[in-house]
Amino acid sequence: MTPAAPIFPDRDLLATAQRALSIEARAVESLLDRLDGRFAAACRLCLHCQGRVVVTGMGKSGHVARKIAATLASTGSPSFFLHPAEASHGDLGMITRTDVVLALSNSGETPEVLLLLPHLTRLAVPLIAMVGKPDSTLGRAAAALLDVSVPEEACPLNLAPTASTTAALAMGDALAVAVLEARGFTKQDFARSHPGGTLGRQLLLRVAELMHTGEALPRVRPETGLGEGLLEMSRKGLGMTVIVDENERILGVFTDGDLRRALDRHTDVHTATMRDVMTSPGKTIGPQELAAEAVHRMEVHRITALPVADEQGRLLGALNVHDLFRAGVV
Repeated sequence: MTPAAPIFPDRDLLATAQRALSIEARAVESLLDRLDGRFAAACRLCLHCQGRVVVTGMGKSGHVARKIAATLASTGSPSFFLHPAEASHGDLGMITRTDVVLALSNSGETPEVLLLLPHLTRLAVPLIAMVGKPDSTLGRAAAALLDVSVPEEACPLNLAPTASTTAALAMGDALAVAVLEARGFTKQDFARSHPGGTLGRQLLLRVAELMHTGEALPRVRPETGLGEGLLEMSRKGLGMTVIVDENERILGVFTDGDLRRALDRHTDVHTATMRDVMTSPGKTIGPQELAAEAVHRMEVHRITALPVADEQGRLLGALNVHDLFRAGVV
């Protein structure tokens, strides 16, 4: 039979967790004093890199290296992760003379990583070393050194990489953020790297990509009767009808709110025309406006749909809040 696990009181579990977080917090805080010329040199190597920042590391350092590579790539620095054990079996060819290598190793003596050094020397590829022992083989070989040493691990046995990997991850983030800002990287740049994310949709998606056009557009003339206008609004399902002249110029908009106001005024629904009940001129938006701007206008004006007009005020399309929800902009 498997022996039963020892039972720890809640207070002991919480105390252990607090100790671990305190150790890791101190490890990260200690990095502040190491942001010196060496860190700036690492930033400049990344900024001047004409190729990619190749990030490598074994074991837990490898996991951190993958994350750093992903962060660099998504913030304007072309980057990828290279597994050092695979490098000597053909993947060394992925490193070119225009690249920079960022190598992670807590000991600075990881054999698989050290095997890369002769190849980097032959290609004259600059090396940034992120190590826990600055005087290690890897540290001495580096053009730029990032010291991520920690006095102790959060692991009570002082064995499992915990505080050391947290420090390396934080230093990688600091490097990426410093380089990001130096590049003048913007929200729009970030969105182009994340077109599937919410920010990407907010900063890239245009009204023209979402609007209904052609026969799907609810439109009537100003002399159209109110009843027919209501039928058009129901058929097209956008929660509004656009009133246009013979040249498709927008004269006004009719919505559920306009219907309620007309009924409050005791308007005769049998004789009224759309000219009598429409809101004129109504709110519109251009086709090249961001979809996020359509959301903003709907919120400000407390409406749920917008006609899309060209610069001459002619009707091009329409969209409503449900289109924006489906596109993930809201």
